[in-house]
Order: sequence, then structure tokens, then C-alpha cells
Amino acid sequence: MASRRTLAQAPYTRDLLRLAAAIPYQQDFHSLADGVERRSRTCGSRVKVAVTLDDRGQVASLAQAVEACAYGQAAAALMGARAIGRDRAGAESDRDALERWLKGGPAPQNWPELAALEPALARTSRHGAILLPFEALVAAIAEAAL
Repeated sequence: MASRRTLAQAPYTRDLLRLAAAIPYQQDFHSLADGVERRSRTCGSRVKVAVTLDDRGQVASLAQAVEACAYGQAAAALMGARAIGRDRAGAESDRDALERWLKGGPAPQNWPELAALEPALARTSRHGAILLPFEALVAAIAEAAL
């Protein structure tokens, strides 16, 4: 993966915008009645996630509504691509690995798609929007398991 980016570099790359435009399982907020909603205190982004679990506690289906900046939308696309088949521990692991990476840790070897989010590394004000879909997924799994 490339070295850490600086604020002087372009904030929105072609890869980031392509990812942001490809959010899987997306619905609008009005049609997604159930689910867990999370908001970013720093930028106002919001994400709502609803899941159903199989008998092993793994995500069998996902729906998400996203109102966020391009970084939050791209993160929702990454989350949506990884969610099916994840259990709560797997979702928490993804969220925690993403958070460590945003704080300066290494990129997870098994997650090359994070390269599209590299412009956000120097933009800490966007980190909350990036974590939002993953936090909502963890909360939705916990709620569905009740």
C-alpha cells in the first residue's frame, strides 16, 4: 500500500468516487423501517443498517441507508461488500482493524480495498464518517441477535 497521504494531495480520487457510487444493499431512509442508525458527531453523516442473521449468528441479509460524504459512502460500500457471512466478532474485528489503520497502524493484509480510502488518512475529520457503517453493522448484528 502507498505511503501515508498528506492534505496537499487530492482528497477525492477516482477509486474513492467509484467505490462511493457502488454501495451494495442500499435503500433510502424512508423505506428502511427497521435497523440501527448511527450519526457522526463531526460531520453529520448518518447510516442505518438492518440485518438478518442465520442460525449461526452470521449476517444472511443486509440493508443500508447512507447519507454521508464520499468517504462515508465508500466505507459503506466496503462494509456492504464484507458484511454477508460475518458474525459479530468478525464485524467487530473489521471495525477495530479499520480504526487502527486510521490511527496510523498498518493496513490489514487481507483488506486491499482500503487503498481507496488512503486520502482520508490525513483528514481526521473524516474518520468518524468512515467508521460509521462498521459501527452500525456491529450494532445491527447485536440487535438482531436479541
